[in-house]
Amino acid sequence: MTILVTGATGNIGGQVIQHLVNSGADVRALVRDPSKANFPAGVAVVKGDFLDVDALRTAFDGVSTLFLLNAVAPDEFTQALIALNVAHSAGIERIVYLSVIHPDVYVNVPHFAGKFGVERMIEQMGINATILRPAYFIQNDLTIKDVITGYGVYPMPVGTKGLAMIDVRDIAEIAAIELLRRERAAQPLPTYRINLVGPDTLTGTAIAAIWSDVLGRQINYGGGDTAAFEQNLKQFMPPWMAYDMRIMGERFLTDGMLPEGGDVERLTTLLGRPLRSYRDFASETVAAA
Repeated sequence: MTILVTGATGNIGGQVIQHLVNSGADVRALVRDPSKANFPAGVAVVKGDFLDVDALRTAFDGVSTLFLLNAVAPDEFTQALIALNVAHSAGIERIVYLSVIHPDVYVNVPHFAGKFGVERMIEQMGINATILRPAYFIQNDLTIKDVITGYGVYPMPVGTKGLAMIDVRDIAEIAAIELLRRERAAQPLPTYRINLVGPDTLTGTAIAAIWSDVLGRQINYGGGDTAAFEQNLKQFMPPWMAYDMRIMGERFLTDGMLPEGGDVERLTTLLGRPLRSYRDFASETVAAA
């Protein structure tokens, strides 16, 4: 019984592997470049990517449970469909798929719409999967730390509806729990969805206030100028991705990322502890500076 982890060299994938290893699972990691792999002892490394069908067939051989994580890419949808088709052909009946919260609402945001299409495939083909739907990753804000501390502005267009931001460490731990639950079940479990949210739903102003408290000086919310947001992002990411993020920001403003009733309590029970908060993250970030 082997669990295959994709996206293994990323932040979430690497943490999922560590949790699985700590639980005594037999783990295999799919990576593009094995020379860059740095995993705990006992993790089997296989080379391949989602567009290399033969490599996927080799990687999936003998696998009982799959963690499917696709990075945001122009062909993310194609990559996910190929991976699921190959997994289905290989007889893998235990899958945990990392989707995104509200993909059925953010229908014009490319990387949300692609994930919603993957969810539809899972349902219509009768694939047994836990579909994890995380809200905005708290650690995304590490990329704007210097703007916050250097210019006194929180620049993300979060808006007034609020985002139920979640810590990536909680995402990884929940993913590992679900992988082990499916791996150890006597029969493949039915498909179901879990919203992954943090303990607080925060507006842009509320997040700026947290940074003000933690830093001991005034931090202002930069507002909802998504055009300026796109231009800033283009300095360190491809234009198509910056535009994708701009459209996502526009949906932040109109729809937010709101939990459903019972989400926080359900996750707290699943983890057996409180969810990590944005304030925890901000305090840790400042302390580590």
